[in-house]
Amino acid sequence: MSAPAIDRLGQARDAAAREAWSEAYELLRAHDAHPSRALTADDLMTLADAAWWSGHVDESVASRLRAHAAYVAGGDHRGAGLASWWLHHEYKGLGRPAAAAGWLHRAHHHLDDLPPCPEQCFVAWTDAEEATARGDRASALAAIRRMTGPAVRSGGPDLLALSRQAEASVLLAQGRRAEGFAQLDEAMRAVTAGELSGMFTGLLYCLAIDLCMRSADLARAVEWTNAAMEWCSPPWTGRRPAEPPPLGVTPSGENPFRGVCRAHRVAVLDLLGAWALAEAEARQACREVSVDCLGAAAAAYYTAGDVQRRQGRLEEAAVSYAHAHELGRIPQPGLALLRLAQGRVEAAVAGVGLALACDSGHDLLGRARLLAARTEVALAVGDVPGAAGAAAELEVLAGDVPLLRAMADTARGAVALAESRPEPARRLLRRALGGWLGLGVPYEAARVRVRLAATGARGELSAARAVFERLGAVPTPVVGNRSAGAREDPPRPAGRLPARQRGRRPTPASAPRPGV
Repeated sequence: MSAPAIDRLGQARDAAAREAWSEAYELLRAHDAHPSRALTADDLMTLADAAWWSGHVDESVASRLRAHAAYVAGGDHRGAGLASWWLHHEYKGLGRPAAAAGWLHRAHHHLDDLPPCPEQCFVAWTDAEEATARGDRASALAAIRRMTGPAVRSGGPDLLALSRQAEASVLLAQGRRAEGFAQLDEAMRAVTAGELSGMFTGLLYCLAIDLCMRSADLARAVEWTNAAMEWCSPPWTGRRPAEPPPLGVTPSGENPFRGVCRAHRVAVLDLLGAWALAEAEARQACREVSVDCLGAAAAAYYTAGDVQRRQGRLEEAAVSYAHAHELGRIPQPGLALLRLAQGRVEAAVAGVGLALACDSGHDLLGRARLLAARTEVALAVGDVPGAAGAAAELEVLAGDVPLLRAMADTARGAVALAESRPEPARRLLRRALGGWLGLGVPYEAARVRVRLAATGARGELSAARAVFERLGAVPTPVVGNRSAGAREDPPRPAGRLPARQRGRRPTPASAPRPGV
């Protein structure tokens, strides 16, 4: 009696339903390799998903191209539209904007004339994101309305969460923080409750953390970063490699979102003063990111450069910023502050000025950091009116957002100090210090303490020095009120400590630590 035939395709579909992606990938790939067996368009989409989760981005794209062709051949415009949108998404991640735009147009071609359907939600989501990025609020809201109805009618938790995230992004861009974060919190409730598929769990974590950082909500960024790292940490499916893979290659069985989530964690650790861990995590993130998420590696390199710059490791910082730039990240304002530390003041002024001129304003925290750097650079070169203008814009931007408020008070206090107005400087800097301490950002708090010492509060210096020594940070010169007893450090060779601090660094300049 012959053995019963094994339904490999059924096993593959079952594995995909369980999100056992490595198993599904091997079974579908073996089935697809047989000349007498054909995969349906839906099976090809599943193969594309399984290939992506298994670290084979090129095979994911190839399978999705075949799926699109199969849908078109079968006259299935909904399926073809969905395949087109995913191709747009993958090509965008791969840094191929022209190909991504072409597939987005194709998705519109397939879906725009159909009655409302769930597949249209994906296109509407992209339309909303792009409209928000270019400041077109009316188009963004129209896209949200096109997305919400089909998402609600579908009853699918993935689309409902994605629509809430999209609405949150639009509301936050309009400054409606309470409404925006209410929508985001509801979307993330579904994520943390385990209601979403793995793909949308990872996607929503990344979108939420990025949105919180851009909106300068440090508390939410910390919370979602911790939750994301817990979700995507081992054990996953598959085996861990004995050797770390090269940049852009995700080992089979690893969670492809891990590198992106870790890169977000690097930015949070940097703010919280865990610099050694931030730099180590930056190295790990660069090893883990997949080839379609190299922007995350660029962000990790940039943050590592900030850590190295503040520790006086200027050559290493320059290398890290260069890597970030190679991967598509404009390394500002860190590069301008590096040039300032190197004594290249003209390059510092030009760099931060150009970055501000080119900034779209879509990233609230990013613009605030540029304005803070513009204030610092202007004060360093004696351009007090220029510093005052940047600080004034930062004040308008800050509103009642705690992180931005601390940045604005710091900048305005520094300007008041440079203008020989010790009383306003002391009041602003005291408020800034309270803000930084409340947020748990020790480096910025220590820098404010140094400025407070320049107003006569000399007792703040010992607290600042303790933080600088713990972080391994190089104290930066302060442009202060000399009549109030402040002392401005004289110019010194790039990367060197003042004479009173030499010998305390754990790593001498003659033995630099390896960069990221």
